[in-house]
Amino acid sequence: MQYILFIAQPENTGPGPGEPGFDESIQAWGDYTREIMQSGVLVSGASLQPTATATTVRFVDDVTSIVDGPFAETKEAFAGYYLIDVPDLDAALVWAKKLPVGDGSVEVRPVAMMPDAEGNPQQVG
Repeated sequence: MQYILFIAQPENTGPGPGEPGFDESIQAWGDYTREIMQSGVLVSGASLQPTATATTVRFVDDVTSIVDGPFAETKEAFAGYYLIDVPDLDAALVWAKKLPVGDGSVEVRPVAMMPDAEGNPQQVG
């Protein structure tokens, strides 16, 4: 079963390049990514640009608007994701707990099941 691990962290709070702790932070993320890749459960993953680069398409009362920036101001922003294929939620939570998110959080959510041409449930992705 596929699960997505949404990573949310406060923006612009970690050390930048050349600052104390930056190399250790990058090392922790690199170690995690290597481990999950070598395990064979990783389907895909990516880091996201800061929310300042976002564009939101909003739908309200049959009116569509396009707005620069995120939909809502929050203390945490989605920083990236890992899509994994594991037997169950317990296995997904093991991987989520290993993420080096510091003061952030990880939302673990199963990928939806959709019917195939014969009506049998299939995971999309």
